[in-house]
Amino acid sequence: MSAADSVAQKASYLARVLRPWSDRIDPVISPPMHRRLGYRDRVTLTARWSDADGWRFGLMRRDELIAIHDCPVHTPRIRSLVHLLARELPGGDVFPLAYLHVCGAQATLVVKAHRVPVDPLQGVLAGLIVVGIEGLWLHRHPSAGRRLFARSGWQLLWGTPRSRDDRGRVHGPTAFAQALPELHDAAMAAARAHLRPCAATAVLDLYSGHGSTLREWRAAGSECLGIELSGEAVELASLNAPGAELLRGTCVQRLPQVRAWWSRAHGERLAYVNPPRSGLESELLDALAVELRPARLAYLSCSAGTLARDLLALEAAGYRVGRIRPYDFFPLTHHVETLALLELPP
Repeated sequence: MSAADSVAQKASYLARVLRPWSDRIDPVISPPMHRRLGYRDRVTLTARWSDADGWRFGLMRRDELIAIHDCPVHTPRIRSLVHLLARELPGGDVFPLAYLHVCGAQATLVVKAHRVPVDPLQGVLAGLIVVGIEGLWLHRHPSAGRRLFARSGWQLLWGTPRSRDDRGRVHGPTAFAQALPELHDAAMAAARAHLRPCAATAVLDLYSGHGSTLREWRAAGSECLGIELSGEAVELASLNAPGAELLRGTCVQRLPQVRAWWSRAHGERLAYVNPPRSGLESELLDALAVELRPARLAYLSCSAGTLARDLLALEAAGYRVGRIRPYDFFPLTHHVETLALLELPP
């Protein structure tokens, strides 16, 4: 598709799925043409070895690996790393690599084994600086598959365990970061303008990741509480958003602590949520809509279907959907993210 056709397809999809609010959906915000390729710096690729073809990296479809060594949406760093590994890794009989995961300047080799030799990786390690990788991890995970990572089995093979992105945020090998940081900046600016955080507000940040949004609220002077399941993300959030209160666990598990924090927080109470594709859990949605009732709510969604479900519940509880702002975070794919801005009428 052309850029215009792709954006039109996404706009049509949102208009259909979010029909009750079609009059409040803004045009899809897209990156400039020069940023529609080579933008993706976080990816997980399946690795397969054969005597005939050597190492191949790509995506599985119907039990067949589709190699994408030169995927045009990947950054030059990822493409260079894939070629380095294909050239320098020992064969699959020596090194049982299952997946390659890259997060910015941190890369992880996921092997389905308890023990693997690392001496044969010297050729790989020698080429990492040129590629632009700052830390290479070995993750021994014999049951890797539906769950890519386990808690144990981690070893830093080379480099530093942490890196900084171009916004100065610290990240590790498993951190989640939105593609196209300039569009994420735009979404955060819209959320900030709607929530209006300041020293007289308290912001509840659910699914807070490694602290990108918590950093925004703290910079504005707000009290804030972040909830995140990933232990690494919680650790990084403490570095990226000093002064924020942080709790590890699912948002539903931490509802008792959320209620306690909410009752003692000062000033106007606000909420920002960025759930996974499944949307807000029903118990959490009920707590937000009926019990906590933040004055303003910003909801960044990667699934328009679950967003529509949750918006209907929030409207039934008295919230008004002001604007829905779509962002083309993943050009040349079918994915589109939407930021819904809600408030309680005075």
